[in-house]
Amino acid sequence: MDSFEGHTHSFVIRIWREKLSARDNQIAWRGHITHVPGGERRYVQSLNDIALFILPYLERIGFRITIGWQMRRWLNRWK
Repeated sequence: MDSFEGHTHSFVIRIWREKLSARDNQIAWRGHITHVPGGERRYVQSLNDIALFILPYLERIGFRITIGWQMRRWLNRWK
């Protein structure tokens, strides 16, 4: 593996809308994100969920996570 591949990650993100209530015409966004090399998949309901899934991979390649994202990750663990 060359140095570029060692510092690169690929993800597939699929999103769709689901009707929550036919009567009220309410919808929600749903989806899943998959880490291509490892095959790990997580279902998501917001853009924040996508970012939280990607953060650990960014950290492994040396990306510095801001305090705001550290707090989001910590709060997400308590949901």
